[in-house]
Amino acid sequence: MKYGLIALVIVFAAACAQMLLKQGARKGYTPWWRQYLNVWVISGYTLMFAAMVANIWCMHQGLQLKELSIIESMSYFFVPALSWLIFKEPITRRKAVAIGIIIVGVIVFFI
Repeated sequence: MKYGLIALVIVFAAACAQMLLKQGARKGYTPWWRQYLNVWVISGYTLMFAAMVANIWCMHQGLQLKELSIIESMSYFFVPALSWLIFKEPITRRKAVAIGIIIVGVIVFFI
């Protein structure tokens, strides 16, 4: 259970990494290569790499892959929530229902 909570924090960190990548993509850069080599993109990929290493560590500590896969599905909650908070992207009723179903599925899996 302890590593499951750590994995949940890791999934949140990966969602934050996606926000950094989106921020980097929103800006127009010249020359073109700066689109891929700027502080936002480099930070996003660094955080994503750290999340991947932490996931491997959690599995090494005994977290099963099937459990990690279910926990990773919480990114379907974190990414829209963060994009709504940070970028003011709308969450439609259909998305909200789908996110609710995913969360219920995660809860049922761990009960």
